[in-house]
Amino acid sequence: MGLLKARFTRYRYELHTHPTYVIALITDGCERLRVGQRYQVAPTDTVIVVNPEECHDGEPGAEIGWAYRTFYPSVQLMTDIAHELGTNEIPLFPTAVIDDPTLTCLLATAHRAAEHDDADAEVSMLIAVRHLIVEHADRRERPQPCERSGASRRLVLYRDIIEANITGDLDLQHLASPACVTRFQVIRDFRRMTGLTPGAYIRNQRLRLASRLIEQGVGLAEAAVESGLSDQSHLSRAFRNTHGITPRMYQQAIRT
Repeated sequence: MGLLKARFTRYRYELHTHPTYVIALITDGCERLRVGQRYQVAPTDTVIVVNPEECHDGEPGAEIGWAYRTFYPSVQLMTDIAHELGTNEIPLFPTAVIDDPTLTCLLATAHRAAEHDDADAEVSMLIAVRHLIVEHADRRERPQPCERSGASRRLVLYRDIIEANITGDLDLQHLASPACVTRFQVIRDFRRMTGLTPGAYIRNQRLRLASRLIEQGVGLAEAAVESGLSDQSHLSRAFRNTHGITPRMYQQAIRT
């Protein structure tokens, strides 16, 4: 599970998504953010929860900015814990900003334990996640997604095209022609299904690939080229705008 501890005063995250959950405890200041189509404010001692693949950004919500401790648990981990609690559903959270003093305390304890490599770090994390799922996950039966527009089916095709041509020069027509739709329909499909523009989605996928390559030990310059970014400088700018840290910092954290 990934962890992050950071403070920002003027920094602003661009809209992006994660394949994991994002669980962020605001420890100081205030963050203003968009999650999906909702704009919200998260003050000190509240918890932000972003579901996998849910688009979100972030910026200072107060003059002093904000500080937070963040967890990035995988879908598999969260699903396994939910199964142990007696549900077969992947846990999803309808409320992005949660005011729960007990959860705040549990997450703070878990993050500090992981930060200091405490022997009880895993136990602390499981207790915190259990509380989060039991108290705040949506346990209602979810309706099946509507397929009438074909947007979901087309998005699968778009993803396949992007994955197969990640280092290429992708434009709207490259996506529109195989799907037999207009470029405007491509834009509408991405906004409806992901909350991102096609360009932002492609950048997001390239950064994910670059992250995986860095985790595998590939050098930064090579990771930039293999993920479809023009050079290491481009990777550094895009990575920091999305993740709040540079690729070099991420590389050092992986090695540590």
